Order: sequence, then C-alpha cells, then structure tokens
Amino acid sequence: MKLELILSAAIIVFVLVICILSYVKAPPDMAYIISGLRKNPKVLIGRAGLKIPFLERKDELIMRQISVDIKTNGYVPTKDFIGVNIDAIAKISVDYEKPLDGKSSRELSPGIALAMKNFLNMDEKHIIQALTDSLQGNMREIIGTVELKELCTNRKKFGDEVQSKAQLDMSALGIKIVSCNIQRIEDERGLITALGQDNMSQIQKEASIAKALADRDVAIAEAEAKREANDAQVKSNTEIAIKQNELAIKQAELKKASDTKKAESDAAYSIMQQEQRKTIEITTSNANIAKQEREIELKEKEALVKEKELDATVKRQADAERYKVQQESDASLYQRQKQAEAKKYEETQEAEARKIQAEAAKYTREQEAAGIAAVGRAEAEAIQAKGIAEAEALEKKAEAMKKYGQAAMMEMIVKALPEMAREIAEPLKAIDKVTIIDGGEGNSGVSQMGGYVPAILAKTMESVKEATGIDLGEIMRANTYDAKVNRNLNVTGVVPDDGSKTAENEAAAGKQD
Repeated sequence: MKLELILSAAIIVFVLVICILSYVKAPPDMAYIISGLRKNPKVLIGRAGLKIPFLERKDELIMRQISVDIKTNGYVPTKDFIGVNIDAIAKISVDYEKPLDGKSSRELSPGIALAMKNFLNMDEKHIIQALTDSLQGNMREIIGTVELKELCTNRKKFGDEVQSKAQLDMSALGIKIVSCNIQRIEDERGLITALGQDNMSQIQKEASIAKALADRDVAIAEAEAKREANDAQVKSNTEIAIKQNELAIKQAELKKASDTKKAESDAAYSIMQQEQRKTIEITTSNANIAKQEREIELKEKEALVKEKELDATVKRQADAERYKVQQESDASLYQRQKQAEAKKYEETQEAEARKIQAEAAKYTREQEAAGIAAVGRAEAEAIQAKGIAEAEALEKKAEAMKKYGQAAMMEMIVKALPEMAREIAEPLKAIDKVTIIDGGEGNSGVSQMGGYVPAILAKTMESVKEATGIDLGEIMRANTYDAKVNRNLNVTGVVPDDGSKTAENEAAAGKQD
C-alpha cells in the first residue's frame, strides 16, 4: 500500500514536471511552431500551448512588421535614358491570415508554410538581407519603364508599381509587402534641378502674365468704379440741392405759420397772465384777511389758556406751599421730640458714666497710693542696701589700697594709660588729609607724625609727676631686668600709708643684702 502511494506521488510529480516543462506562450509579434508528433506543425501566435519535452521542438518565426531600405546603389537609366538614384522604404511582414472563427486551424496558412521554409529561426537582420536584393532588382526593373518627369511628379504610382512587381517574388517566399514609399530621387546630371528651374521660370512667367492681366483688370475696374462713383455723386448732389430747396420753402412756410401761432399765443398768454395776476391778488388779500382773523382767534385762545394755566399754577403752588409748611412743622415737632428724648437719654448715660468713672478713679488712686508706698519702701530699702554695699566696697578698697600700697596705685595708673593715649589721639580722627613735608634735617615727617602721641603722653606723665610727686617712668622701670637683677632703681614720691620703708630705703637695703 505504501509503495503504491509512493508510485502515485511520483507519477503526479512527474506529470506536473512535464506540464511545467511543456508550457510555452508566444508573444503577439512572434510565432512559435511546435512540430514533431503532428503531421502539420502547431502554430502559436499570441497564445499559450504545450510542447512535449524530448518529443517535440519549438521554432520561432518573426511576425511583426519589418522595414527594408531599398537602394539602387548606383544610377539606373529611366525610360528616357536619364540615370537616377532612388532610395525607398518597404514595409514587409509574414503573409498570415487569421482564421475567421478565432480558433487555430489544423491546416497551416500558405504564407506561414512558405515563410517557415525560408525564414524559420532567422532574426530581423538576416531577413532584411535575404529580401533586399529581390526588392532592389524589382525596383530597377520598374525604373526602366518610367520617364524621369513622371517619376518625379507621381512617386506614389512608382511606389505602387514597385510593390506590385515585387509582391510576385515576395509571395513565393511567404512575405507580404505592406507599403512601399519613395524617400529620395536624384539624377546623374542634375536634370531634376533644371526641370525644377524651367518649371519655376514657366510658373514665374505665367505668374507675371497673370499679374499684368490682373493689374489691367484692376485699373479698368477702378476707372469704371470712379466714373460710376462720379455719376452717382453728381446725381446725389442734384437730388440733395432739390431736396434742400424744398426744405427751405417748407421751413419758411412753417416759420410763418409758427410766428402767427406764436403771436396769437403770446397775446393769449398776456391776457391769461393778467387774469391770473388779478385772481392771485384777490386770493392773496382774502388769505391775508383770513390769516389775521385766524391770528386774532388764536391769540384769544392763547390768552384763555394762559389764564387757566396761571390759575391752575397759582392754586397748585398754594396747595403745595401749604402742604410743605404742614409737613415741615410736623417734621420739626417730631425732630424736637426725638432730640429731647435723645438728650434725656444722653444725660442719663453721662451720669451713669460719670459715676462709673468716679468709682474707677477712686480705685485707681487707691491703687496708685499703695503702689507709691510700695515703691517708696522698695527705693528706701534699695538706697539703704546700696549705701551699705558702697560703704563695704570703699572699706574693702581702702583696706586693699592700704595692704598693697604702691602696687595698687601702679595698677590704677597703668590701667589709665591706654585711656589717656586714646584721649590724646582722639583729635587725630578729625583730620581728613595730612600732607607731610620733610624738614631736611634727617627727621622725616612720617617719624615726627608717628611720635606725636608718645610725646604728648610723656609730657602728661611729667605733669602727673609735678602735680602728685609720682614718677610713672620709674614705677614702670621697677619691673625691668636691670631693676630686679642689678637693683638699680630709685623710686621717689610714693609713701605707703602704714609707715613702711620707702622705695629708696628698700633699694638701699637691697644693696646691703
């Protein structure tokens, strides 16, 4: 069973491959000829078919139209023995007649059968080479039967004769000549150009004659036209003069009648104008009288209206004034009542407020008295405590001064020195700009400016010495190395309160030790 399936599949594949390899499709301008198994080959033109591989073959035949250039390749004598060189183009194709029923016939077309024998599998170039000689020979034969003038004047006839003559030979090859057109003709001695010039001269001659005849006819026609125009002009002027004369007479008659009618019309118009003026004056006077009467009547009515209006206005004003006075009195009474009530209420409120203020003032004064008493007691206690503290401080300070003596005084003086220096330098702050000029004695202005404060401080210390007898310089030198090691110190002016030795005695005792 499996083997049968494999064989079936193999057969199907083989059939498909054969079908694929057998399928051919011919284009519209090409014929595929399938031959081999059939008696008559199968022709495919623009359709598809099958070709059994290895058993049938496919050949090609060009079916499209082909252009063949036909040349004499030299001068060929015409019937009147004039050598010409002609270049023509022939359109040829395979002589194939399609079946009327649109289906392929089993019998081959005679044209295709002949073309298959002569041009099978040939390309366009080789087909042209095979047909050119035959076409050129037929054209040379036709040239010998035609005169040059006829050849130049009737090219289509020459082309048709070449096509008819050559078609006999082409039909034997299975080819059909579609058309044959002459492209160029030239003769050996330039006679075509001479014929053209002769013909041109003849044409020019005939044209000149025709032009002269035409000019003559035009001149005759113009003269005849001028004469007829002159006659017509004279006749027209005469008729115009007659008509103008009749018109003048008619205008005079019409003017006379018109003047008469105008005079009658003017008289009638004057009479009518007088009548109209009289009527207008009467009408105007009547209108003025009626207008005055109307104005008097209107003034009487206006006076009556004003009287009534004044009466109504005065009455309305009196009523309004009375109502206004009444309303104002009522409003004033109501206002006074309200003001009295408001005043009474305000007095009551003020009395209550004064009572409350009095009580508040009493309480405030009581509180202020208590506060003043407490403040007095606190200030007294503070003053007492401050006095005791100051007394104790002075006592302790005195004891300290007494105990330390000269050292305490020195400490006070040393602490005062920076303050003294700051006070001395204070005026320098007010100086905005300083210009220093060198004195020329070796001392620069800068050094003199920098020594200002120390110099003032030294003078101050001398002043303190003169006033108090205390030499601040000696006191400060007492702490130097020389004073402590060599005991080279003599301090004067400082006497301790407890009767102890002076600085001078202490220095002497130090030397003795």
